[in-house]
Amino acid sequence: MKYSYYPGCTLKNKAKALDVYARASAKALGFELEEIKDWQCCGGVYPLGSDEIATKLSSVRALNDAKEKQQDLVTLCSACHHVIKRVNDDMKHVEDIRTRANNYMKLDEPYAGETTVLHFLEVLRDRVGFDKVKEKVKNPLTGKKIGAYYGCLLLRPGKILEFDNPENPKIMEDFIRALGAEPVIYPYRNECCGGYISLKEKEMSGNMCNKIMESAEGFGADLLITACPLCLYNLNASTQEGLPVYYFTELLAEALGVKEEVEEA
Repeated sequence: MKYSYYPGCTLKNKAKALDVYARASAKALGFELEEIKDWQCCGGVYPLGSDEIATKLSSVRALNDAKEKQQDLVTLCSACHHVIKRVNDDMKHVEDIRTRANNYMKLDEPYAGETTVLHFLEVLRDRVGFDKVKEKVKNPLTGKKIGAYYGCLLLRPGKILEFDNPENPKIMEDFIRALGAEPVIYPYRNECCGGYISLKEKEMSGNMCNKIMESAEGFGADLLITACPLCLYNLNASTQEGLPVYYFTELLAEALGVKEEVEEA
């Protein structure tokens, strides 16, 4: 199975690990991520202005590219997934945005939200299946107690993203179980880390991260995993002696036995 793949800017620099481990893991699991040519930054933040069109166009280009290839569009970064999924919903349901965006794009055929947008975790759950992932594990992470940190952007708004239950998600816990580890469910796993205020309000953001870390550690976690580059940076930067934080793809690559291949390449 081949998917169109939108990596996003951060996965080309600060978050390369999230990208390279995902590509290697996809290959081991029997599917391919075909990177979209000439993709542009999604903007990182979904524009809330109802008359804002220009900053949505890069997402529309990626979505239309996948449509033309008759492929689903896969993302990894929580922010990219959030923006592209919401823009796709706009193109599907908001006539004014759809009309104006298509006028800018001058496409041969107007885009109207036809592409299915999937997060990499959704591919594992809904297309590959966690049972299949479990079968492919060569190095089970037995004995590790792992806390999933969802953050804000993967889960909300729930009716649009449809990723998981925003109040009581379980996709990452099921992922952890498939790798042979024990998931740790703690109260702050879907609370904001203060990512977008971390530069201006460092103390406030630091307090938010400390609560997350203390919550996870208090419930017995040895480490945290996340899909968000900003969350990983913020949790690591804002806490002095917190739990180690990894991208979920790194643990997947380790369990599938391809991590060393990636690091040696």
